[in-house]
Amino acid sequence: MKLFSNLFLFIAILSTQNIFGQEDMKIKNKPGGIFSLGVRAPLSAFNDGDWRNMGTGAGGQFRIRIAERLNTDWFFDYVTGNVGDFASRTDYHIGWSVAYYLGKKSPQDVKVQPYVLAGHCFDYTNQKDNNNRNNFAERWSSAVQAGFGSHFNLTKRFDISTTLQYMIHMGTDIHAHQEHGTVHFEKETGVNLEGHLFFNVSLNYKIVDLW
Repeated sequence: MKLFSNLFLFIAILSTQNIFGQEDMKIKNKPGGIFSLGVRAPLSAFNDGDWRNMGTGAGGQFRIRIAERLNTDWFFDYVTGNVGDFASRTDYHIGWSVAYYLGKKSPQDVKVQPYVLAGHCFDYTNQKDNNNRNNFAERWSSAVQAGFGSHFNLTKRFDISTTLQYMIHMGTDIHAHQEHGTVHFEKETGVNLEGHLFFNVSLNYKIVDLW
């Protein structure tokens, strides 16, 4: 969380400098090549559809824009949540998404930029007994995600972005249950699919036009 706080402060300082008179970033040719750095706060509904066990966390990302209406996100997320009142869950996501901007006007000329996106990530999941941290189960999985979002451009360089996606993980299923006060973890054989909604808010700052 300390890393998230430091990155958040860094982005806030850069955006403040921009608001108080920093020159707009020079676009060398077209919007392709713009590199952005950001921090994000994810919200995940991955715990068996129980909204009380919603996962929350922090992460970072960078963007590399490849065309007028095409951008890419490269991200890392750390997400934690509960499994009932007897276990906890931690997920690490690392992946990428491609965003396509909607609307008739150029994305450079608007304050609100809606888009659709799709991508892929790798996920590590660890579930642990709250009373015995040596009692746990873990898995690796691969996921695809798709959804929609929007940039809210506060300045030429600084934006707040929101996305809502559905993620489908493919990997070995693990789940926990409690019997007579003892937590049991079960790891299924074979490959299973697990889907969940994933929402995040991010703060992003355009650093440089690379080409």
